[in-house]
Amino acid sequence: MKVINVHTRIINQPKHKIEELFRTLSSGNDMMLATDKWPPMRLDNGLSVGSKGGHGSIKYTVMDYKPGHYIQFQFTEPRGFNGFHKFEITELDVHVTELKHSIDMNTIGLATLKWVFAIRWLHDSYIEDAFDKVENHFTQEKKNSRWTIWIRFLRRIFKPKKR
Repeated sequence: MKVINVHTRIINQPKHKIEELFRTLSSGNDMMLATDKWPPMRLDNGLSVGSKGGHGSIKYTVMDYKPGHYIQFQFTEPRGFNGFHKFEITELDVHVTELKHSIDMNTIGLATLKWVFAIRWLHDSYIEDAFDKVENHFTQEKKNSRWTIWIRFLRRIFKPKKR
């Protein structure tokens, strides 16, 4: 199954301010992803081509990286996710920046079912929470995207087991 999934957010800040947050991606002080709500992104060699890692059960390798512009990851897991995901930062005006996350992949077999019934929905909330975090860095009025009942249900059944 062909999957194209795109999220964008317009942030009323100059690009260089968003770039500062972008550089923290996958660090111990990640200012891009909502690590208080979701598994953090971990990369074995930070933001560099060839770095391997992921978040939760989603694994990938950094394919391409142009600091301040984009980072692209090739999926390695789950099996059957054939393609990539990418974060991009684009200056729309001196004080307006677009933040974009896209997935372009083909799924096969069980991966198609996983995407359709669970991962897609979790991913959409994961990215919207991340974009809220970025936007909230610059505003007094805090955004907080609401999770649907389906997301709350999925999070409950996929919650890591306590050891």
